[in-house]
Amino acid sequence: MDTNSLTDERWQAIINNDSSYDDKFFYGVKTTGIFCRPSCKSRAPKFENVQVFLNAEHALAEHFRPCKRCKPSGLRLPNEEWIGQITQYIDKHFNEPLTLESLAEICHGSPYHLQRTFKLINGLTPIQYIQQTRITSAKHFLLASDKSISEISMLVGIPNPAHFATLFKKITSYTPSEYRQMNKKK
Repeated sequence: MDTNSLTDERWQAIINNDSSYDDKFFYGVKTTGIFCRPSCKSRAPKFENVQVFLNAEHALAEHFRPCKRCKPSGLRLPNEEWIGQITQYIDKHFNEPLTLESLAEICHGSPYHLQRTFKLINGLTPIQYIQQTRITSAKHFLLASDKSISEISMLVGIPNPAHFATLFKKITSYTPSEYRQMNKKK
């Protein structure tokens, strides 16, 4: 048997969060770059995204980060680095449906810890940061394209145009139309 392969037995241990397999192997999730113990309570990854490691050092050597929830390496990722990685994730995926709970699941932390730590480091909650990122992107679309307000709303991840207009005005003090007219004249 290949000691680094994902066998049916190991897969069952992962999806059942079986602690009897802890320290016998670790698994990394290729799509997130995070590695865990088999007993980790995070959402089960897709089978094809799992990579098996015999120890935490091998996972670290392959550039996987330790899970904040199950702490497989015994090491803690410094909060600034962790929040930096989450901020980068938001910057790349701001136009997708993101909630505090989904971000906590993706980054293997609790929603409460994520909210508190993100605000401490960035001065904003994750949701406030997502909203600002969406509005910043919308400003670009308003000036660089002739797309409708509804189209721009969808492009930046806010499917309800009325909510988009309200949020835009709350952040910029202008409606999207006012912002476009005011800045296109310049």
